[in-house]
Amino acid sequence: MTKKVLFLFSDTGGGHRSAFQAIQDAMKIRYGDAVEFDAVDVLRECKWPLNKQPELYPRVVNTSKFLWALVYHVFDGRLRTGLARQLIYRNNRRVLRRIVAEHPADVAVCTHSVIGNPTFRAFLTLDERPPFLTVVTDLVTTPSFWYDPRVDHCFVPTESAYRRGLRLGMSPSQMQITGLPVNPHFINSMTTKEAARAEFRFDPHLPAVLLVAGGEGMGALHKTVEALDAQPLDAQLLVVCGRNEELKARLENRQWNNPRHIFGFVSNHHAMPRIMAASDIIVTKAGPSTISEAAIAGLPMIISDRIPGQETGNVRLVIENEAGVYLPKPEKVAERIKEWLEEGPEMLKQRAANARKIGRPEAVWEIADAVWDWANRPKLVRTRAS
Repeated sequence: MTKKVLFLFSDTGGGHRSAFQAIQDAMKIRYGDAVEFDAVDVLRECKWPLNKQPELYPRVVNTSKFLWALVYHVFDGRLRTGLARQLIYRNNRRVLRRIVAEHPADVAVCTHSVIGNPTFRAFLTLDERPPFLTVVTDLVTTPSFWYDPRVDHCFVPTESAYRRGLRLGMSPSQMQITGLPVNPHFINSMTTKEAARAEFRFDPHLPAVLLVAGGEGMGALHKTVEALDAQPLDAQLLVVCGRNEELKARLENRQWNNPRHIFGFVSNHHAMPRIMAASDIIVTKAGPSTISEAAIAGLPMIISDRIPGQETGNVRLVIENEAGVYLPKPEKVAERIKEWLEEGPEMLKQRAANARKIGRPEAVWEIADAVWDWANRPKLVRTRAS
């Protein structure tokens, strides 16, 4: 009998969608036609202002980090989170109940912190409900919104996220440390450095420095590129601009001092893992997905930017494991890369080994198998206590 998995997410940043797609793709590979999928962007269905969050979130975090940090800390904590959850549910009760009624499933999997508890409360109004699972997509400094002691199971990426859950009332048996789910197509597309460089016609002998700015090409990537290219490097620069066509055109038309390869938006399932495989160092913001992918690829990281609050711990994870450094100033990034290149290939290999230690390529399979197991369990019957 076919089992149906309902994913609950929202496009406030790419990590929530990529997490559920990774689990979905792993389940397709593992279980084929025995499983069907459904997905709802819950915030889009809610009343104003929640329905505007997918547009507002990237704008706020890229233009006013102080404002985002203020919002993050104001709502972080068991009492304040509880009040916010209550407000969200009361204002969107009808919408949430409609969602759970119109999307029947054998298991519900939530990959977004804010919508978890309010949507779960809507499920509790059903006479029979599917098991409700949470997949935490922040690595270390996890907002308290993620943790609801009443959900059936919670997958967390790190020991720090697990300990935070315990402090917020979760039970040890309720949580499972898995790592962050990285898409199996990304993992399967990894190849050797030699093969990847041949595919893209990169210089097979020069070290390669990869600079990325996420799917939308946000942030001050051009300043970092300019500071780096001002250095006389014995290396080639690989720049991924995402969907930012203006940035791509600007970089293609500038005068370069070092060999370079400029990309627009590249597929996360094919091109990006191969570009990472071809590289020796990555310069990136502290997004959990990119850090997890870079770790699997064995790329030493220079973190050039972070979102205050939820990405602060990501920086600490990289630094404490000697997998990279945090340098928010472009000139410092350029200086450090020059130092790393001058240290020679053996030190780069050691840094790559350190990065691989925090990679969890098996995480997506562990979560996918657990979701399948929960989908095959009986529905939960409502009691008066619910």
